[in-house]
This record gives sequence, C-alpha cells and structure tokens, in this order.
Amino acid sequence: MSYDPDNIFAQILDGRLPSAPIDQDDHTISFADINPQAPQHHLVIPRGAYKDLTDFADQASDAELANWVRALARVAKKTGIASDGYRVIVNTGKNGGQEVPHLHGHVLGGAPLGAMLSRKT
Repeated sequence: MSYDPDNIFAQILDGRLPSAPIDQDDHTISFADINPQAPQHHLVIPRGAYKDLTDFADQASDAELANWVRALARVAKKTGIASDGYRVIVNTGKNGGQEVPHLHGHVLGGAPLGAMLSRKT
C-alpha cells in the first residue's frame, strides 16, 4: 500500500473535508471516528504524509514521534477514558487491517473492551 494523497485523512488535513478536532498541535490532529467501535473512539493522525507506523518510525522527526505518542494519551485524558482504561490500536498493512494509507492511532474506551483477538482452539 503506497501513500495516497487523496486519502480521507489527507483531505481532512488540507481542508477538503471538515473535521471537529478534539485535540491538535503542530504535528497532530485528533477527532472522533465516523464509525465508532466503542463508546469513545477517536483517531490521532500525524500532519505529515506517513502511510503507516513503519513509514512514520523510519521517516518522522523526533518531535513528530514524541508529539504523536503524547497526543494519544492527551485524547484519552480529554475524553475522560484515561482513568478507567483505554486501548490504542495501530493497524499497519493488509494483514494488520489497515484501510486508509495514512498513519492513524485508534483510541478506544468508555466500556470494557474485551479480548484483543478471539482465541483459536
């Protein structure tokens, strides 16, 4: 999967699509997921054009890396899920279930989330 400059997150970043940020800084923007999988489900994306976590880890500056991680925690605090617990998921590539070729972290909480994966017998 290569970076697509017309992906939905690129369109949010350049103003082609509206968003309602719940957190943002020079390197990140965070907003509610349009198809929530938990009572609280928010996305944290870098402002740079990084297709996935591997690309981000290889190419991003130290400031971008630090701000993205801090933004994940800020979103949990701002949405009130930090105290009861939350999950951060980053899907990377086809087998990881990534659907949009722009790095994004899912911050989920607001209820017990259950097991990460179903156990195979």
